[in-house]
Amino acid sequence: MPRRRPSLHPDPKRSELKTLLHYLGLHHAAETYQGLLAQAGKSNWSHLKLLEVLASQEAAAKKERSVAARIAQAKFPVLKTVDAFDFAFPKAIPRDRILAALSLQFVERAEGFIFLGEPGTGKTHLAIALAYAACLQGARTRFTTAVDMVNDLQAAAAAHHLKKAMLAYTRPQLLVLDEIGYLPFDRRGADLFFQVISARYERASTILTTNQPFKAWGEVLGDHTVAAAIVDRLAHHNELIKITGDSYRLQDRRRKQGQ
Repeated sequence: MPRRRPSLHPDPKRSELKTLLHYLGLHHAAETYQGLLAQAGKSNWSHLKLLEVLASQEAAAKKERSVAARIAQAKFPVLKTVDAFDFAFPKAIPRDRILAALSLQFVERAEGFIFLGEPGTGKTHLAIALAYAACLQGARTRFTTAVDMVNDLQAAAAAHHLKKAMLAYTRPQLLVLDEIGYLPFDRRGADLFFQVISARYERASTILTTNQPFKAWGEVLGDHTVAAAIVDRLAHHNELIKITGDSYRLQDRRRKQGQ
C-alpha cells in the first residue's frame, strides 16, 4: 500500500498525530500507533513502555528499509549466502578463513580478498555472500564485473564525466570486482582499473575474483607495468583464497542430463 504523505509544512498545533509522525519521518509509527494504543490499554502498559515499543518498532522498520536500500544499491546479480555454499564440493578450499571473514573485520581494516580458481568453483558465490553480509551490517557495497566497470568508466571518460563516474567505484566501503581475466583490457582500460585500485588502496575494502594467477595479469591487462603496480597494492592488504576443484555448473548440467 503506498505511503500517504502529509503536507510539507503541517501546523503542529492543528494537525493530527498521524500527519505529524509522517512529517517527522516516523512512517511506521504513523501507521501502527493506533494498534499499539489499543494493545497498551489491554495490557496496562505504562507510558514509558508504550514509547519504548513504538520506538523499537520504528527503529526496526528503519533498519529494514536501510538494508533493502543498500542491497538495491549494491546491484547484486543474485543474492548468495555462505550458508548456502557447499564446502564439501571443492577439492581444496580454506573454509575456516572464509567463515572467519564473516566477522567483517576486513571491512573495518580496509582489507579484502582475492578468490582464485577455475570457472564454476564458487568464487562469485563467496564474493557475493561476503558482500551481502556486509550490506546487512551497514556497509555501503557495490558489485560489478571488472569488464563492466572498465566499460562504464571508458564511456564516462568519452562523455567527459569520468570523475563523477569514478565515485561509484571508489566510494563504497566494499567493492566486488568479478571475473578478472575472463576478457582482456586495452591499455586505457588497464589504466582505469589501476586508478580504481589505487584510489581504494588502504581506504576501502575490495574483493576480487579471477581465474588467472598474478603472473598472468600482465597479459590480461595488456600492460605488465600497470599489472605489477596493481598486484603490489592488492597483495599488501588482500588475502589470496585459492579454490581448486570441478565446476559446479558442469556437475549440475550432468546431473540434470542424467535424470
